[in-house]
Amino acid sequence: MSKTELRYQVAKDVFAEVGVDTDAAMDLLDRIPISIHCWQIDDLSGFEAPERGLSGGIQATGSDPSKAKTKEEFMRNLTKALSLVPGKKKLALHAIYLDNLGAFVDRDAIEPKHFAFWVDYAKEHGLGLDFNPTYFSHKNADSNFTLSSFDPSIRAFWIEHGKRCRRISDYLGRQLGQVCIDNHWIPDGYKDYTVDKLAHRELLADSMDRIMEEKLDCTVDSWESKLFGLGIESYTVGSHEFYMNYAMKHDNCMVCMDMGHFHPTEQISAKLTAFSVFGKDVMLHVSRPVRWDSDHVVILDDELKEVMLEIARHRLFDTVHIGTDYFDGSINRIAAQALGPRSIKKALLYALLEPTERLAAYEKAGDFTRRLAYCEEMKALPFGLVWDMYCERCGVAGRDWVERVFQ
Repeated sequence: MSKTELRYQVAKDVFAEVGVDTDAAMDLLDRIPISIHCWQIDDLSGFEAPERGLSGGIQATGSDPSKAKTKEEFMRNLTKALSLVPGKKKLALHAIYLDNLGAFVDRDAIEPKHFAFWVDYAKEHGLGLDFNPTYFSHKNADSNFTLSSFDPSIRAFWIEHGKRCRRISDYLGRQLGQVCIDNHWIPDGYKDYTVDKLAHRELLADSMDRIMEEKLDCTVDSWESKLFGLGIESYTVGSHEFYMNYAMKHDNCMVCMDMGHFHPTEQISAKLTAFSVFGKDVMLHVSRPVRWDSDHVVILDDELKEVMLEIARHRLFDTVHIGTDYFDGSINRIAAQALGPRSIKKALLYALLEPTERLAAYEKAGDFTRRLAYCEEMKALPFGLVWDMYCERCGVAGRDWVERVFQ
């Protein structure tokens, strides 16, 4: 018996005393996929024109030298990062991570064939795939307006891009036998005082209708809100309220909530059941804001725990789709890519090890003293030893995982 197994037996007994089956928790954790974004490996440069640089409210900061510089290096580093994450996984792509098949392909001309190599990669590594249109870092996004632009030619370009991305997503879903979530984020808005906030939103709603008019079976659209972005500090067209109302009116889409896209004092953990009570799915992008939407690498902080507790307490595993979204250039990119989903998996395990029925019974009985006291006691139970056991069962490095990055 290994040291990990010996320590796990102690933790198993401790959790059993409060009515928690640690084996069952690990079994359930193994069935919950995390959609891991690919763009941490190269700071969202992509394969379309990596020399172009980011624009449209997007910025990666840091100067660690580990950024992938070629497609071959990107794929190698991505594979290594994914190997350090235990459990079920999907991989989220951006449209700029295409194979142009030897000739430049603009975004209103991309086709499923440009992403066929990702299907092969996903099958080889046992992954599902999600997708993201890329509405930024392009000459037709330089004005900070895309789907809500007053220029009909600009709007038409991005509508066509959105339509093609939905078909690509459907192709990926059909090839892999599972739904591919097609997530849209646009940089539209104004830097300073805005007079007509309605006109752009009317155009955006029309563009969304046109993008999603085709019925597709293996993709579902999510629309990602934001409080503000670089250069659009005063007015964001695609606000949370806008997309929430749109999603409630339409059956074929959902809201994407990014943890960094709200006011610094807002906690999205409290928002999840507001959607589930109406039967609506949510795409969750887990990031870590520091003072603003700064896309720091996800860590096991209090809000991440609270989000996963909400998901676990109400068994929202099929309706809240968990994904990562950050790009931090200040540390090793492989380590950053692996650390975020590992932190999410840890937070999920922490949540699954909660004696929820017992705590809920205190709450229903009005015993708020025991509710609070036992919630606090749970924080000290040895869930880290269960995590070590889970990693060993998955054949993935445990506490020394980061050393594997540099081997």
